[in-house]
Amino acid sequence: MPWIFILLPWLELWTLIELGSEIGGFATLLYVAGTLFLGLGLLRRKGLSMLRQMQTQYGGRVLGPQLLLDDAAVLGSGLLLMIPGVITDILALLLMVGPLRRGLARLIGGSNGEQEGLQDHPQDRTQNRAFEARQPRDPGQQQTLEGEFRRLDD
Repeated sequence: MPWIFILLPWLELWTLIELGSEIGGFATLLYVAGTLFLGLGLLRRKGLSMLRQMQTQYGGRVLGPQLLLDDAAVLGSGLLLMIPGVITDILALLLMVGPLRRGLARLIGGSNGEQEGLQDHPQDRTQNRAFEARQPRDPGQQQTLEGEFRRLDD
């Protein structure tokens, strides 16, 4: 895996040279500058949004792990857009699209998507299990707890 950090800059340079030979040097410079400013704008907008959401956490709300995962992925895509090159721009676009981002997380994590924070339902994005567990329950309502145990004193 460390070879990717050696190989990636050379591949990025090669793609930019090929892009420059196809569309011209000035258009390639405009492309690199445009993706830089797009990445900066994305970082600024999403960073401020993420900061506001974290501030509301202290107001009694708890952020779901899916929200943090999505925000971190969009911040990562903003950083990738700031790196000059076509390969990192394609990776950034893949990170920006929600279903593709969750699919990549499943592939990398090797899970089936049932882990906390990888649900595909938008309703699961706003609350997590810890917040739901602290909600007051009706005292007349019975609750069944399921689980496994192992006796340690034997």
